[in-house]
Amino acid sequence: MKLRHSIALLTFAMVAVTSCKQQQEARRPLSQSSGSFMKKSVERNKKLVATEEDVIKGIIKNNASKKYTASAKGYWYTYEIANTNDTLRPKRGDVALFNYEVKDLKGNIIYNELELRPQVYYVDKQEIMMGLRDAIKLMRKGEKISFLFPSHIAYGYHGDNKKIGPNVPLQVTVTLNNFMPEAVYDKGTTAAAPIATQQKAEKALPLKPVAAKPERDTIN
Repeated sequence: MKLRHSIALLTFAMVAVTSCKQQQEARRPLSQSSGSFMKKSVERNKKLVATEEDVIKGIIKNNASKKYTASAKGYWYTYEIANTNDTLRPKRGDVALFNYEVKDLKGNIIYNELELRPQVYYVDKQEIMMGLRDAIKLMRKGEKISFLFPSHIAYGYHGDNKKIGPNVPLQVTVTLNNFMPEAVYDKGTTAAAPIATQQKAEKALPLKPVAAKPERDTIN
């Protein structure tokens, strides 16, 4: 009985070792396949970026009357209205107040300024389009700039789940109305609340509503 028991245990151990070895060997092609998929995905993305950049360069070439500047972040821009008197630009810790309009590269309006309403953006502390996040910080108060964003720094492969589809490069025109430190903006919104309430009670014209601090900035 002891001999049979020992043989049974030995057989079970050999089967277990063989099974583990087969499972380990079966995983190798999956890893290789995954690496191959990633390589192909990278190549597709490179081709997509190159194609979009060619289209953007064509737009710039056909608008010779405008001077476009290439940014280090991979987008291009031209000034519609420039402010050459000021040197200050929005930075982290500021609140930027701006309007913008979104078009495709053919000039078709996707979102107009009325739809997007004036924006209140806590610089570098809210989720907005990657390209716009950088673009706001190179603007001065009162400037109006048109940006050409490849899709990978716009809304990428998923779009905005509304009007902007996957892999759509965009033309975005931004007007920076004002910017200020967060403390100044937050103090102003707090101070405006009781005044607006008092005016309403007196049946006077209400103050223009002041946007409360949003959790994130998205296109609606």
